[in-house]
Amino acid sequence: MASKRTEEMTSFIVMDVLERACELECEGKDIVHLEVGEPDFDTPECVKDAACKALRDGFTHYTHSLGILELREAICEYYHGTYGVAVDPDQVVVTSGTSPAIFMTFAALLEAGDQVILSDPHYACYPNFIKFVGGEPVMVPVYEEDGFQFRPESMREKLSERTRAVFINSPSNPTGNLLSKERMQAIADMPPWIVSDEIYHGLVYEGKEHSILEFTDRAFVLNGFSKLFAMTGLRLGYLIAPKEFVRPIQKVHQNFFISANAMCQRAGIVALKESAEDVARMKRIYNERRVFMIRRLREMGLGITVEPTGAFYVFANARHLSEDSYALAFDILEKACVGVTPGIDFGKHGEGYLRFSYANSMENIAEGLDRLEAYLATRK
Repeated sequence: MASKRTEEMTSFIVMDVLERACELECEGKDIVHLEVGEPDFDTPECVKDAACKALRDGFTHYTHSLGILELREAICEYYHGTYGVAVDPDQVVVTSGTSPAIFMTFAALLEAGDQVILSDPHYACYPNFIKFVGGEPVMVPVYEEDGFQFRPESMREKLSERTRAVFINSPSNPTGNLLSKERMQAIADMPPWIVSDEIYHGLVYEGKEHSILEFTDRAFVLNGFSKLFAMTGLRLGYLIAPKEFVRPIQKVHQNFFISANAMCQRAGIVALKESAEDVARMKRIYNERRVFMIRRLREMGLGITVEPTGAFYVFANARHLSEDSYALAFDILEKACVGVTPGIDFGKHGEGYLRFSYANSMENIAEGLDRLEAYLATRK
């Protein structure tokens, strides 16, 4: 019999949608994928060249468990240049993607029964990371009319002696919305530690994203290369931690993961230093898709009160169609051959919403939305 913690772990529903979509494709169906949050762009040539060169040059062995010093220094330079904050390279832990960084953060931060405040909706996997190490997620609803931003007064109501951390994500998955500077400051002023998932930083089309390190040093920053640099398969992320937590996190890393991929770390250095033109091009195209998708979804009657300005998602209100977003998403997949993610994947307060990803070509997005429009016409 499997362990209780794995038996109780919820599935990642977007993967359930994707896997059913793959089955339909094997049956000969043409599926438009608007469910998956993965850049459709190829990794920048300079990054691929760096990875290949590193492989040829023999960077195929373990590195320091914190990561190659040159990469850690480049991350510090990036945060200083982008946000004006000072980070010491010894505060940086380079990881095989951002997910291990989340796991290690909570492994080092939480004792059994410690609470972590999360927004509802939230990225689907967050509660499972917290629960797996014995923590307790505490949900704070956020609302469409408020751009799905945390309301500090609602957060304060949830604070208790057991509250160890507040988990924020701006730009957000699934909503694509940003926390304002004022709300981030209010959150930073609260007693718990702040854990900030900044993986979608750089993918902002209106306004400006802020790192939590601009407001407090009592914070853990999670970031990586998958989204901004289209490097999902290279599995490269990092964690910036308060100095007193680095050694405990390092020991977890040594025991569970040893080190991040050596050749990918070399590629990460080049991504930070040489891929600005590639990133600018991808951002321009993402924004064109964003504007197009928002307009089309609104024309179909789906609710978008505050336009998302970051990441590559639109979280649209479909409650007038169904209060069961899971059934609705699979019905759309089966009948319209379009993959979308049900809002229930992101928490109880996400029920009735659908998440659409514009990390696909404009041609495919247009085709998928045409199919969705035809599907909705059959429901009238």
